[in-house]
Amino acid sequence: MAEELNQGYVDHLSSMDRPMAGSSLTNDPEQPFPFEKAPEYTNVRQACEHIFETIIEEETYIPLMQAIADGYPLMDVTQAILFKGFSEGKWNPDLFVLLAEPTAYMLMALAERADIDFVINRGEEEDDEEEEELFGIKYDEDKLKKLKEAKAQAKIPKGAFPIELVEKLEKLEMPPIAQEESLLSKPASPEEVEEEEEEEQPPPSLMAPPT
Repeated sequence: MAEELNQGYVDHLSSMDRPMAGSSLTNDPEQPFPFEKAPEYTNVRQACEHIFETIIEEETYIPLMQAIADGYPLMDVTQAILFKGFSEGKWNPDLFVLLAEPTAYMLMALAERADIDFVINRGEEEDDEEEEELFGIKYDEDKLKKLKEAKAQAKIPKGAFPIELVEKLEKLEMPPIAQEESLLSKPASPEEVEEEEEEEQPPPSLMAPPT
Protein backbone atom coordinates (compact mmCIF):
# COMPACT_ATOMS: atom_id res chain seq x y z
CA MET A 1 0.00 0.00 0.00
CA ALA A 2 2.83 2.40 0.79
CA GLU A 3 4.35 2.02 -2.69
CA GLU A 4 0.95 2.65 -4.28
CA LEU A 5 0.81 6.13 -2.82
CA ASN A 6 3.86 7.58 -4.52
CA GLN A 7 3.37 10.63 -6.70
CA GLY A 8 3.39 8.71 -9.98
CA TYR A 9 0.73 6.33 -8.76
CA VAL A 10 -1.52 9.11 -7.48
CA ASP A 11 -1.09 11.08 -10.71
CA HIS A 12 -2.00 8.01 -12.72
CA LEU A 13 -5.14 7.43 -10.68
CA SER A 14 -6.15 11.06 -11.00
CA SER A 15 -5.87 10.95 -14.79
CA MET A 16 -7.76 7.61 -14.94
CA ASP A 17 -6.75 6.98 -18.56
CA ARG A 18 -8.95 4.18 -19.87
CA PRO A 19 -8.02 1.37 -22.28
CA MET A 20 -9.23 1.41 -25.85
CA ALA A 21 -12.78 0.25 -26.42
CA GLY A 22 -12.90 -3.49 -27.07
CA SER A 23 -9.47 -4.21 -25.60
CA SER A 24 -11.03 -6.49 -22.97
CA LEU A 25 -12.25 -8.75 -25.78
CA THR A 26 -8.66 -9.77 -26.45
CA ASN A 27 -8.28 -11.26 -22.96
CA ASP A 28 -8.52 -14.99 -22.35
CA PRO A 29 -12.19 -15.61 -21.34
CA GLU A 30 -11.02 -18.57 -19.24
CA GLN A 31 -8.80 -16.30 -17.14
CA PRO A 32 -10.68 -13.03 -16.61
CA PHE A 33 -9.27 -10.21 -14.54
CA PRO A 34 -10.76 -9.85 -11.04
CA PHE A 35 -12.71 -6.73 -12.09
CA GLU A 36 -14.25 -8.63 -15.01
CA LYS A 37 -16.01 -11.01 -12.64
CA ALA A 38 -19.05 -10.35 -10.45
CA PRO A 39 -17.95 -7.97 -7.66
CA GLU A 40 -17.45 -9.30 -4.14
CA TYR A 41 -19.50 -6.46 -2.60
CA THR A 42 -22.73 -5.08 -3.99
CA ASN A 43 -23.89 -2.70 -1.25
CA VAL A 44 -22.32 0.31 0.42
CA ARG A 45 -22.55 -0.92 4.02
CA GLN A 46 -20.66 -4.18 3.48
CA ALA A 47 -18.08 -2.48 1.30
CA CYS A 48 -17.58 0.25 3.94
CA GLU A 49 -16.96 -2.38 6.59
CA HIS A 50 -14.34 -4.02 4.38
CA ILE A 51 -12.63 -0.67 3.69
CA PHE A 52 -12.64 0.28 7.37
CA GLU A 53 -11.18 -3.04 8.50
CA THR A 54 -8.52 -2.75 5.80
CA ILE A 55 -7.37 0.80 6.52
CA ILE A 56 -7.10 0.31 10.29
CA GLU A 57 -4.64 -2.55 9.86
CA GLU A 58 -1.31 -1.19 11.06
CA GLU A 59 0.57 -2.07 7.87
CA THR A 60 -2.02 -0.07 5.91
CA TYR A 61 -2.92 2.63 8.43
CA ILE A 62 0.60 3.97 8.96
CA PRO A 63 1.50 4.57 5.28
CA LEU A 64 -1.97 5.98 4.57
CA MET A 65 -1.83 8.47 7.43
CA GLN A 66 1.79 9.30 6.60
CA ALA A 67 0.79 10.05 3.01
CA ILE A 68 -1.99 12.37 4.22
CA ALA A 69 0.40 14.02 6.69
CA ASP A 70 2.88 14.54 3.85
CA GLY A 71 0.28 16.51 1.91
CA TYR A 72 -1.46 14.00 -0.35
CA PRO A 73 -5.06 15.23 -0.79
CA LEU A 74 -7.72 13.17 0.95
CA MET A 75 -9.60 12.60 -2.32
CA ASP A 76 -6.46 11.28 -4.04
CA VAL A 77 -5.91 8.78 -1.22
CA THR A 78 -9.61 7.85 -1.35
CA GLN A 79 -9.33 7.18 -5.07
CA ALA A 80 -6.21 5.06 -4.57
CA ILE A 81 -7.99 2.88 -2.01
CA LEU A 82 -11.12 2.47 -4.13
CA PHE A 83 -9.24 1.81 -7.35
CA LYS A 84 -7.22 -0.91 -5.62
CA GLY A 85 -10.46 -2.51 -4.44
CA PHE A 86 -11.93 -2.27 -7.94
CA SER A 87 -8.85 -3.87 -9.51
CA GLU A 88 -9.17 -6.74 -7.01
CA GLY A 89 -12.82 -7.28 -7.93
CA LYS A 90 -14.21 -5.94 -4.65
CA TRP A 91 -16.76 -3.58 -6.31
CA ASN A 92 -17.87 -2.34 -9.69
CA PRO A 93 -17.51 1.24 -11.04
CA ASP A 94 -20.98 2.27 -9.82
CA LEU A 95 -20.27 1.22 -6.23
CA PHE A 96 -16.81 2.78 -6.57
CA VAL A 97 -18.42 6.21 -6.93
CA LEU A 98 -20.91 5.61 -4.09
CA LEU A 99 -18.08 4.64 -1.75
CA ALA A 100 -16.10 7.83 -2.33
CA GLU A 101 -17.92 9.93 0.26
CA PRO A 102 -17.94 7.45 3.19
CA THR A 103 -14.32 6.48 2.51
CA ALA A 104 -13.25 10.13 2.52
CA TYR A 105 -15.04 10.67 5.85
CA MET A 106 -13.36 7.58 7.32
CA LEU A 107 -9.95 8.95 6.36
CA MET A 108 -10.93 12.37 7.67
CA ALA A 109 -11.95 10.90 11.03
CA LEU A 110 -8.74 8.90 11.31
CA ALA A 111 -6.64 11.94 10.35
CA GLU A 112 -8.45 14.06 12.95
CA ARG A 113 -7.76 11.46 15.64
CA ALA A 114 -4.10 11.40 14.63
CA ASP A 115 -4.00 15.23 14.80
CA ILE A 116 -3.01 15.45 11.13
CA ASP A 117 -3.56 18.69 9.23
CA PHE A 118 -4.89 17.47 5.88
CA VAL A 119 -6.11 18.87 2.58
CA ILE A 120 -9.20 17.52 0.86
CA ASN A 121 -8.48 18.05 -2.83
CA ARG A 122 -5.81 19.46 -5.09
CA GLY A 123 -5.67 23.22 -5.27
CA GLU A 124 -7.66 23.57 -2.04
CA GLU A 125 -5.15 25.91 -0.43
CA GLU A 126 -5.16 28.14 -3.52
CA ASP A 127 -8.99 28.11 -3.70
CA ASP A 128 -8.71 26.49 -7.12
CA GLU A 129 -12.03 25.59 -8.70
CA GLU A 130 -10.57 22.62 -10.57
CA GLU A 131 -13.11 19.84 -10.98
CA GLU A 132 -12.57 16.73 -8.88
CA GLU A 133 -12.99 13.44 -10.73
CA LEU A 134 -13.28 9.88 -9.52
CA PHE A 135 -13.06 7.01 -11.96
CA GLY A 136 -13.38 9.47 -14.81
CA ILE A 137 -16.62 10.90 -13.39
CA LYS A 138 -16.99 14.42 -12.05
CA TYR A 139 -17.41 14.26 -8.28
CA ASP A 140 -20.52 15.90 -6.85
CA GLU A 141 -19.64 19.51 -5.96
CA ASP A 142 -22.15 19.58 -3.09
CA LYS A 143 -20.54 16.53 -1.49
CA LEU A 144 -17.11 18.07 -1.88
CA LYS A 145 -18.41 21.25 -0.25
CA LYS A 146 -19.79 19.23 2.68
CA LEU A 147 -16.41 17.57 3.13
CA LYS A 148 -14.76 20.98 3.35
CA GLU A 149 -17.39 22.18 5.82
CA ALA A 150 -16.83 19.10 7.96
CA LYS A 151 -13.11 19.83 7.98
CA ALA A 152 -13.67 23.49 8.91
CA GLN A 153 -16.01 22.52 11.76
CA ALA A 154 -13.85 19.54 12.81
CA LYS A 155 -17.01 17.48 12.92
CA ILE A 156 -17.98 14.40 10.93
CA PRO A 157 -21.70 14.59 10.01
CA LYS A 158 -24.05 11.88 11.25
CA GLY A 159 -24.67 9.16 8.71
CA ALA A 160 -21.37 9.81 6.92
CA PHE A 161 -20.62 6.11 7.32
CA PRO A 162 -22.34 3.21 9.20
CA ILE A 163 -22.95 3.80 12.91
CA GLU A 164 -21.23 0.52 13.82
CA LEU A 165 -18.02 1.85 12.31
CA VAL A 166 -18.39 5.11 14.24
CA GLU A 167 -18.52 3.11 17.47
CA LYS A 168 -15.44 1.10 16.45
CA LEU A 169 -13.61 4.28 15.53
CA GLU A 170 -14.27 5.83 18.95
CA LYS A 171 -12.63 2.82 20.65
CA LEU A 172 -9.62 2.62 18.35
CA GLU A 173 -6.11 3.06 19.72
CA MET A 174 -3.85 3.60 16.74
CA PRO A 175 -0.06 4.14 16.68
CA PRO A 176 1.21 7.74 16.44
CA ILE A 177 2.16 9.15 13.05
CA ALA A 178 5.44 11.02 12.66
CA GLN A 179 4.89 14.29 10.83
CA GLU A 180 7.74 16.05 9.07
CA GLU A 181 7.76 19.81 8.55
CA SER A 182 6.58 20.73 5.06
CA LEU A 183 9.15 22.06 2.60
CA LEU A 184 6.64 24.79 1.80
CA SER A 185 6.28 25.96 5.38
CA LYS A 186 7.37 29.45 6.38
CA PRO A 187 11.05 29.55 7.42
CA ALA A 188 11.75 30.40 11.04
CA SER A 189 13.06 33.84 11.89
CA PRO A 190 16.56 34.25 13.45
CA GLU A 191 14.89 35.07 16.78
CA GLU A 192 12.81 31.87 16.66
CA VAL A 193 15.89 29.80 15.76
CA GLU A 194 17.82 31.34 18.67
CA GLU A 195 14.98 30.58 21.08
CA GLU A 196 14.80 26.97 19.88
CA GLU A 197 18.55 26.54 20.30
CA GLU A 198 18.33 27.90 23.85
CA GLU A 199 15.52 25.48 24.66
CA GLU A 200 17.44 22.54 23.20
CA GLN A 201 20.61 23.22 25.22
CA PRO A 202 20.96 20.72 28.09
CA PRO A 203 20.99 22.08 31.64
CA PRO A 204 24.45 22.60 33.16
CA SER A 205 25.93 19.58 34.86
CA LEU A 206 26.03 19.57 38.66
CA MET A 207 29.62 18.32 38.35
CA ALA A 208 30.77 21.31 36.24
CA PRO A 209 33.36 23.66 37.82
CA PRO A 210 31.94 26.93 39.16
CA THR A 211 32.07 29.94 36.86
